Amino acid sequence: MNLCKSIGLNLGGYIKAILYAIPVGFLIGLVPLFRGMFQKMVDAIRFLPLTALTGLFIIWFGIFVEQKINFLAFGIFIYLLPIVIQRIDEVDDVYLKTVKTLGASYWQTIWTVYLPSVVSRLSDDIRILTAISWTYIIVAETSADQGGIGSLIFRAGQRLGRVDITVACLIIIMVFGIFQDKIFGYLDRKFFPYKYQAKDGFNQGGDLKAISLFDAVFDFVIIISTWIFIGVYIILMVNEIQPFIGNIKPLTYLFGDALWTIHFVFVLMLIYQGNSIYKKFIKKA
Repeated sequence: MNLCKSIGLNLGGYIKAILYAIPVGFLIGLVPLFRGMFQKMVDAIRFLPLTALTGLFIIWFGIFVEQKINFLAFGIFIYLLPIVIQRIDEVDDVYLKTVKTLGASYWQTIWTVYLPSVVSRLSDDIRILTAISWTYIIVAETSADQGGIGSLIFRAGQRLGRVDITVACLIIIMVFGIFQDKIFGYLDRKFFPYKYQAKDGFNQGGDLKAISLFDAVFDFVIIISTWIFIGVYIILMVNEIQPFIGNIKPLTYLFGDALWTIHFVFVLMLIYQGNSIYKKFIKKA
């Protein structure tokens, strides 16, 4: 239960940070007026000591899940925003000149050049920032004891002096962090396969690079697990509406007020899987 609550908070922080950082980053990166107004602020905000801001977030959002998710989102946002702007500046000028020659409009340039280029590179940056989210989740969860792996470390490890529990929780975080990193790697290969093309002597894209046996097995496990998780999620969602498992709502018990993050993730999964089935079977037929 503690681990699931931490996962819910972690996902909530990431969802909010990404939804805020990408549009704001594009606005500052592409509009000279906003870049002139906010670039210095973006550079300076990275040096804020986040642990000292916990009190402010408690004043603004209270002590419950909303405060913790917003604190994590802000912690990720201030690192992600400058990276989005940097990735915009790194877009190869040859692509911009090409679409301009083809007569693309301003919005077409953003949609066909800037967005794919920035998002494909940003996926690696988001993957690296997972470590930051797990660092600050410990700070967020100690503001009010409402469950979570960070709260468990503080309660059992520090208050009771149980070093064994502290070490066990840290190992759990590291194991889950590695698993999370592998999921990001799988999604990166799935959505941006051209990043893994082998280069020939003329520096052109060739066949996809061979992945390791471990990654191949892991990818297969992810594909199978996706459908299993979707099936379990649908069953548990039916139980949330009309309880039939001993009048207990497992999703609410495990994730608490952060349950919306799980709904968000599974809706995206259902949309993606539905679109894949449509393209594979219905559209071809």
